Amino acid sequence: MSNPLKVNKREKEILLLLNEAHQIRIHNLPKSISMTLFALESSAQLGSKSLLAKCYSQLGLYYMIIGEMDKAEYFSKLALTLYTELKDERGIADAKYSLAGVYYKTNLYHLGLVSFTDALKIYQKNDDYYNQSRTEKSLGTIYGYIGDQHAALKSYYSAVKNARKVNDFNLESNVYNNISGILAKNGKLKFAMAFINKSIAQKELTNDIRGMAYALYGKGKVFFYLKDYEKAEEYYFKGLEIHNQMGENTGKAMTYTKLGELYYTKNDLELALDTAFVGLEIATSLKLAMSTIKLKKLIYHIYKAKNEPALALDYFERYQKEKESVINAQTLKVIENYELISKMEVLKNEAKLHKEKQLLLEKKNLDEAKAIKMRQDFLSIMSHEIRTPLNAITSIVELLKDEVNPEGKELLGSLKFASSNLIKIVNDVLDFTKLDSNKSKLEMTPSALAILAKNIVSVYEKQAHEKGLYLTLNCDLSKEMIYNLDETKITQVLNNLISNAIKFTDKGGVELKIKHVKSSPKKDTLLFEVADTGEGISKENLEEIFESFSQVKPVLTRKQGGTGLGLAIVKKIIELHKSKIKVKSIIGKGTTFFFKLKLKRDEIIEDQLVNIVPSVREEILKDKKVLIVEDTAINAVLLQKLLSRWDIISEHVDNGEKALKKVKEQFYDFILMDIHMPEMNGIEVTRLIRTTENLNTSTPILALTADTMVTSETHETNYFSGFLWKPFEVEKLKEVLEKVFI
Repeated sequence: MSNPLKVNKREKEILLLLNEAHQIRIHNLPKSISMTLFALESSAQLGSKSLLAKCYSQLGLYYMIIGEMDKAEYFSKLALTLYTELKDERGIADAKYSLAGVYYKTNLYHLGLVSFTDALKIYQKNDDYYNQSRTEKSLGTIYGYIGDQHAALKSYYSAVKNARKVNDFNLESNVYNNISGILAKNGKLKFAMAFINKSIAQKELTNDIRGMAYALYGKGKVFFYLKDYEKAEEYYFKGLEIHNQMGENTGKAMTYTKLGELYYTKNDLELALDTAFVGLEIATSLKLAMSTIKLKKLIYHIYKAKNEPALALDYFERYQKEKESVINAQTLKVIENYELISKMEVLKNEAKLHKEKQLLLEKKNLDEAKAIKMRQDFLSIMSHEIRTPLNAITSIVELLKDEVNPEGKELLGSLKFASSNLIKIVNDVLDFTKLDSNKSKLEMTPSALAILAKNIVSVYEKQAHEKGLYLTLNCDLSKEMIYNLDETKITQVLNNLISNAIKFTDKGGVELKIKHVKSSPKKDTLLFEVADTGEGISKENLEEIFESFSQVKPVLTRKQGGTGLGLAIVKKIIELHKSKIKVKSIIGKGTTFFFKLKLKRDEIIEDQLVNIVPSVREEILKDKKVLIVEDTAINAVLLQKLLSRWDIISEHVDNGEKALKKVKEQFYDFILMDIHMPEMNGIEVTRLIRTTENLNTSTPILALTADTMVTSETHETNYFSGFLWKPFEVEKLKEVLEKVFI
């Protein structure tokens, strides 16, 4: 009779061995298989059905990844039988997941769909968000095969949301390659490149070697669609080199297929043929139906181009026979419209998309460089020193507004107005400085211009009505018309023009007009006008109003406030769009500012793909733990009070050394990090959290800063998950925090 304590110890050892095998699979899959086979032998000696089932399940997954589908199916079915006998629901789901992977990679899509769906139901029942995410990603791939792009994207959105719920950016990044492929196929090459670059950046940081191969392959595809064949070939070979090192036969078959297509497109027929045959041999041995069919069709086209009709006919018939034996009419649509996206489930750590480093301004001499640096340092200090106390003021106003009498509320309203006005003045100076030094660039995204214009006008309706003015929008664009534009800068232009018009108008009103004036195959020319019935501008002043710090009236006599930078900012932004702003005015009758923009038409990416997640769940912040790293005591206290409104549990430390100690002792859901701190600044603290051993290396870290000269485009700030600019509005603060957990 065996010793129960000894058996229990051996079971623990086997479980540890299986866990280690699972963890190292992204780096050394052959070793994972070897370790699991050893665990299987030990489990058999113990006679433990639960351990045997776990061994079978992991072996099924590993053999599926390397393309040995017969073994994968065999072990997955053994696991399913044992888990069913044991009534282990989670085990059943894992076994069905592995089986589904075998099915859809060997052309049995309907069985793959059923098995994935069965597994997903169990994962949902048990709130297993990790496995929900990877299953939904695989379901999205199948939907893509059968031509249902809507269902594929919907599945991908859900996969991203569930990955974020468990803070697993490994799973999240797996979806980016799939999304990139769909976008590239549909001509959205700019977005496709952005998604694949993010995937590659994450894999570099997580050292996911196997996953990197598929990401490089994905980037090669985007370059292929861009017709940059040299770059496409380069990235295909980078991926292929890793596949060869890791023994990834499925990945090799996929890559040889794409290389063959590339050489055929370049009319290098001999190389295309040799490459296609290498891929066909691998695909046939692995029973990869999709690759086999594609390669036979490619070989047919190559022989046809080589003017070898007999061989062309032979491979055309082979292609037809293979196709008809494997797929129905619906799956044919997949072969013609979707390429095989065979990606493996791999663990990755969170990483930020590597942005290109900011280009340094060309400096004519050392003196000019010093002058630029001095100006930036001054503005950085000014921004920090003014915005930091303003943050305390605006936070106190927000906290007190529900606790005072009507008279007090009126005073608080005046205080809020005054602080908001001061913030606008500071922002104007900083925005103009960035524009004037050519540091500001357009960031184009799809936007519904009619809706944007309506929202902008609604912001100023109250201000206009308080002066007894009308404020109207006359826009001949429908809300369905989508354009590629920099929404932030367009908003800034219209905000400045409308607020100026209201400021200098005492009777009548203001009208924003947007009119479609011209079309080309891909772009529309739109006319923007902001007209008022105000006091007007004299001819001698018309040429000066766009100059920086220009004021039509002397400082001591004017009744309107402002820096005189608003129109200078407008002019700079319009010039960024390669256009000009013009003005016509009659004294006593009013002024009209107008400009034309040529904007590229676009389409809404379904469910706002670029944002990934369209909505935020209620109470998502409840009971989240946050570490506040802030050296200014009053700001920390006020921030803690604001966070408590949303049931967030917060801790505060006042310097970087204390923060580094805390992150080793306690896991936090997110960290709020002040940038400007004595001894060790927030950037350095965040770098150390990301790169040293602690419990929060992957925890989202949001930068808190009053220094708007700090940008998110430098290497150092890539360690942050986002930025919160002081003083922050309460609702915007809540919105940014919620997005961390979507």
